[in-house]
Amino acid sequence: MLRTWRAVGARFRALLRSDPAGVRSGFVALFISSGGDLLAGLTLASISGTLKELPGLIVLIPAAIGMRGNIFGALGSRLGTSIHSGTFKLSARRDTLVGQNLAASISLSLSISLVLAVLARVVCVGFGLDHTISVADFVVISVIGGVLSSIVVMVLTVVVAALSVRRGWDLDNVSAPIVTAAGDMVTLPALFLATFLVGYRWVTPAIAIVCAVAGVIALVMSVRSKLPILQRIARESIPILVIAGTIDVIAGLTIQKRFESFHAFPALLILVPPFLEDSGSLGGILSARVSTKLHLGTLEPSRSPIKAVGEDILLVCMYAVPVFLFVGLSADIAATVHGDRGPGSLEMIGVAMLAGCFATTFAVLIGYFGAVASYRLGLDPDNHGIAIVTSSLDFLGALSLILAFIAFGLA
Repeated sequence: MLRTWRAVGARFRALLRSDPAGVRSGFVALFISSGGDLLAGLTLASISGTLKELPGLIVLIPAAIGMRGNIFGALGSRLGTSIHSGTFKLSARRDTLVGQNLAASISLSLSISLVLAVLARVVCVGFGLDHTISVADFVVISVIGGVLSSIVVMVLTVVVAALSVRRGWDLDNVSAPIVTAAGDMVTLPALFLATFLVGYRWVTPAIAIVCAVAGVIALVMSVRSKLPILQRIARESIPILVIAGTIDVIAGLTIQKRFESFHAFPALLILVPPFLEDSGSLGGILSARVSTKLHLGTLEPSRSPIKAVGEDILLVCMYAVPVFLFVGLSADIAATVHGDRGPGSLEMIGVAMLAGCFATTFAVLIGYFGAVASYRLGLDPDNHGIAIVTSSLDFLGALSLILAFIAFGLA
């Protein structure tokens, strides 16, 4: 075992020497995304009144936010693989590699947003949450909010990919944290704007019907498309995105069940988006790096991730320590400035670090084995690795936070 760790350490040092710019860009992306997600956290704390007026909405929020990261994080991972393999060429034509990827992402955003609305309503009813908003309200908020946010995140993903080519960045390190952070920042305001369309006797059901029809048409057209890349992405992605959405909805239910802790200390609500985003980003970085190595044939899957990708795991852990420290400290400062009550600075930092330790462990295991399992099943790990990691870590990240709350006597 000692010899293995020495070998991993030597490979890790070689990685740092061979790609210092890529490692730095990963750090920068994570810190930028953490800072950006503080805005999402403040937004979440600011709309607490809306969450009370529209019971059950908080169950949808992690799924809606996570789905932007799942869809466009996978888009970034696929574009990263195409950059590494030399097939990337920026083009708006629908029949090109980039064009088919964008068409698939738009189609998935429409159809999966519809699925999430139904899942949120079913979970609310199934777990006995009384007096929640109607399925029509869920559909309008999920689809309209999802489309608005998807347009912004899609443009950003393509811009980041183009900049990565021009400036020599490793898109596998940069894409996941920036895209998921953008999804968090844009999705919450978009969902909030969509809430102004609910509660109207005839208008809301009419909009819901239009959204449902659009979602079904997008689904059918994508899975039956004659464009091979678009069809493959849609057929491979839809099952895993439905599973991921279900996990995210359960994550929202987990937060709903512990809402009293957030009500007592609203500052903890600010911590949620950046913490969940960074947890997913760390796992996304590992998943993207593993996916690229599998595609290029430089990685032989094994049951021991330490031997197979030990230097990548060390890189993720190196990222995790300062990132979660920053999340706890910055969330406490933001709460103080915003006037939200918190448990105390040491407690906020302690919760972030302890929960981060749990979440990073989950991220490493799911990031590696999720990508490898997809590859062995003959599926594209670019389509499945990110979705598996981010959705699982939305739930496991929420669970990590709850465990940290209990450890510090806050729940």
